[in-house]
Amino acid sequence: MTVDSRSRAADLPGWQQATRLIHGGTLRSEFCETAEALFLNSGYVYATAEEAEAAFDGTKERYVYSRFRNPTVQMFEDRLALLERAEACRATASGMAAVFAALACQLQAGDRIVASRALFGSCAHVVNQILPRYGVVPTIVDGTDLAAWTAALSTPAKVVFLETPSNPGLEVIDLPAVCALAHAAGARVVVDNAFASPILQSPLTLGADVVVYSATKHIDGQGRCLGGAVLGGKAFIEDELGLFLRHTGPSLSPFNAWVLLKGLETLDLRIERHCANALAVARFLEGRGAAVTVRYPGLKSHPQHTLAMGQMKAGGSMVAFDVGSKARAFALMNALRLVTISNNLGDAKSLICHPATTTHQKLSPEDKIIQGILPGFLRLSVGLEAAGDLIADLGQALDAAAAIPT
Repeated sequence: MTVDSRSRAADLPGWQQATRLIHGGTLRSEFCETAEALFLNSGYVYATAEEAEAAFDGTKERYVYSRFRNPTVQMFEDRLALLERAEACRATASGMAAVFAALACQLQAGDRIVASRALFGSCAHVVNQILPRYGVVPTIVDGTDLAAWTAALSTPAKVVFLETPSNPGLEVIDLPAVCALAHAAGARVVVDNAFASPILQSPLTLGADVVVYSATKHIDGQGRCLGGAVLGGKAFIEDELGLFLRHTGPSLSPFNAWVLLKGLETLDLRIERHCANALAVARFLEGRGAAVTVRYPGLKSHPQHTLAMGQMKAGGSMVAFDVGSKARAFALMNALRLVTISNNLGDAKSLICHPATTTHQKLSPEDKIIQGILPGFLRLSVGLEAAGDLIADLGQALDAAAAIPT
């Protein structure tokens, strides 16, 4: 690697976000390629035995094995870190690998984790089922209730974990307030920022210590590959997370890293369109009257609208709404001609799912009720199509659903 555009690192602080998304972290080979190179290799060679020894004892910094580091993966990590203005980043094979690694690398038997109740199904499983097997004690709170956070953090804790906006109910948590409470209790705050994306919300600037992403979602944004990322302070990323990833191996494929790297180039443009479409769709749904209950952070009717607009640049790509019954929800989904049924989100294509029977099926009936995941509840990931076409499709599907008795 003889031509390294990171020699322009002094320019990076002055570049605006759109520029950092295109040029940040680029590492060119001796061939001086325009697009980022794809290094599909597992290992690396050494000129001498002494060089290999130096690579492994740490006296010479270089790539030694792609389970540890890879040039293409590192470009993705560096670019995302520049976007987040984080000290360091490590990529993983999926979003859930990022979540689990970010928690497991710092927790041990006897530690306490305080988490918001409204979590993605697999995240809830990690907190409530997997971590307790190793002696970690979970405390679950209503994320929107600061009194509940205050009570839970009145005694020491090791980690606070939350997502905001939440999946799927779009609850918004007061990040600065919760971070202050967590730090007073000695806890490190880990935020799942997948719904907001790094374009709309910067948890590290709001007091969080660690941010995790399912890069599968908006960062790729076109349904092509899996990936995850963890960002935070250099000491945490290198000394705690880095060792955990090195020895447990949830490595991101270099090919997937290359796809995600190219996805970052257009992320701000896509998020802008996502948000404009989602707001138009949310307003349309709200205009349907009492038959549809809508939740979208960008609407004034959202319970935490003011908080959301203080923490986020826009309302995001996700819209949640309830049509009153499972029968009507299924009738609506089956009547859609443009919007596709899928449990994925953050895609260029608009996608809809019924969380109670898919992503959050394993929650207890009581937890579903508490989180508002009722039989008629739907989660809509608004894509990049023409807003008028989406509204027309939803309108005819709502008409079909209205014919079904509740």
